[in-house]
Amino acid sequence: MARLDEMIADRMRDAIVRACGAEHADVDPLIRPTQDARFGDFQANVAMSLAKRLGKKPRDVADALVAALDVTGLAATPTIAGPGFVNFRIDDPLLGRLAGEASADARLGLATTGEPLSVVVDYSGPNVAKDMHVGHLRSTVIGDAIARTLAFEGHRVTRQNHVGDWGTQFGMLIEHLVEQGRALTDETLDLTACYREASTRDAADPAFAERARRRVVALQSGDPESRRIWTHLVALSERRFQAVYDQLGVALATDDIRGESFYNDRLAAVVADLRAAGLARESEGAICVFPDGFKTKDGAPLPLIVQKGDGGYLYATTDLAALRYRVGELGARRLVYVTDARQRQHFQMVFATARAAGWAPADVALEHVPFGSVLGEDGKPFKTRAGETVGLATLLDEAETRAHAIVAEKNADLDPAEQARVAHAVGIGAIKYADLASDRVKDYVFSWDRMLAMDGNTAPYLQYAYTRIRSIFRKAGIDHAPPAPIVFAEPAERALALAILAFEGVVDAVGRTLEPHRLCGYLYDLATAFSAFYEACPVLSAEPPLRAGRLVLADLTGRTLAQGLELLGIRVVERM
Repeated sequence: MARLDEMIADRMRDAIVRACGAEHADVDPLIRPTQDARFGDFQANVAMSLAKRLGKKPRDVADALVAALDVTGLAATPTIAGPGFVNFRIDDPLLGRLAGEASADARLGLATTGEPLSVVVDYSGPNVAKDMHVGHLRSTVIGDAIARTLAFEGHRVTRQNHVGDWGTQFGMLIEHLVEQGRALTDETLDLTACYREASTRDAADPAFAERARRRVVALQSGDPESRRIWTHLVALSERRFQAVYDQLGVALATDDIRGESFYNDRLAAVVADLRAAGLARESEGAICVFPDGFKTKDGAPLPLIVQKGDGGYLYATTDLAALRYRVGELGARRLVYVTDARQRQHFQMVFATARAAGWAPADVALEHVPFGSVLGEDGKPFKTRAGETVGLATLLDEAETRAHAIVAEKNADLDPAEQARVAHAVGIGAIKYADLASDRVKDYVFSWDRMLAMDGNTAPYLQYAYTRIRSIFRKAGIDHAPPAPIVFAEPAERALALAILAFEGVVDAVGRTLEPHRLCGYLYDLATAFSAFYEACPVLSAEPPLRAGRLVLADLTGRTLAQGLELLGIRVVERM
């Protein structure tokens, strides 16, 4: 279904050519929603940029554009405001028809992309033998929302969970477990505590450190006992990761895991090929690449180390091997990496190296999606009262517990099973939405009161808006609105229809920018528009022609809210 802003843009381009000449056909009409509904629904800001090209006054250019415009079947005669803003008010019949078409479509009028790409989204990335903690929340939640949105648009999305399951730390941990005689069959084994114990021993006991080093060599050489223990640690950790993903409602599965160990046999070739291409050379005993444009604080070329002096490999080597695999074997044409903002320079250097090596051709997009930190209400990194990192499973359990108390208080009539189901949707949704609603590059403050609030830009507010809509249909004794013409008798109806029809543009923007907060802001605005509609426009008590159309608008709003929240990985419920 054509978007309203694109329909206006097409008419404006024709007017630009007629009024100013074909040489200006490339000018962006700059269509935006108006800030004040009194001036119309959309405005074109192109007169100002055209005026500079033409050496004329913006107002004169705007007059010429309006004179050349054909808005038949689209809008009323445009008006000009200020220095040259051209304002459009969409014709009610067109607005009603487009809303009706969206209502009749399972995808709400959103077409899939005409140019589907193979996209790899790399996100979450916990470490084996360590519990997931709050530091993994943002990558997991943001990456999942991005993957869902791109898949909804019609792209072929491959999720990749780059788990830390290889390296020197496993020699230390395996040696400690063997010497302690720990029962590896124990599903309750506290791997984080074991890792902490092993790390303490490694730092304090040189003899243990030497045994741990030999254990690493044995593991990497294929020693059966070491491999058996390592395999068990990986499997145990993966089961625990999956339990968290399932509770969080994230579309990651064991098959999506491509741990560091997967690339182990490819690392030597990465280094050898970089050296053969003249991109890597020895520097102070290590093998390094010096990508163009990266300098140390002293102005010297900044190295990307791909092999240590002792022959060991680093994160950069594994990331290059992963990139090479994703482009060459998975056929990816867009690679998205969702990690902490502190890794920005690392990925810039990895991308530059891959480009120089020819492993990422110009038609392959390489995108790092950075995010800020989760802070406590004291403005410092979010930790427990004891100063420890907050476990993610513990955090999710607390979210459900707090949500359950709210649900039980507000709707004691729900049976216990239903209360638990609603509490899960509300609690988990609150955590995810609070993370996604802020601009991802910024830090955000974790506040239970704010994220679980039933008003404001929160998941519970949006989920409640959905339940209000569903209650209308329960009272009407129907599941959904039957097709009916939409007649606008009140401004709130038009405003709601315009808000609904903006959904496609927002989804497109999220797919381009990889910024889920744009969708959160849209859903909040849509819920607010519905609230104004609900107050101003009686639905079930309205006269038949209005009643039928308002039921369509309510139904379409509910489906749009549900679809938007699903793209964020948040569930809706019928009652709260």
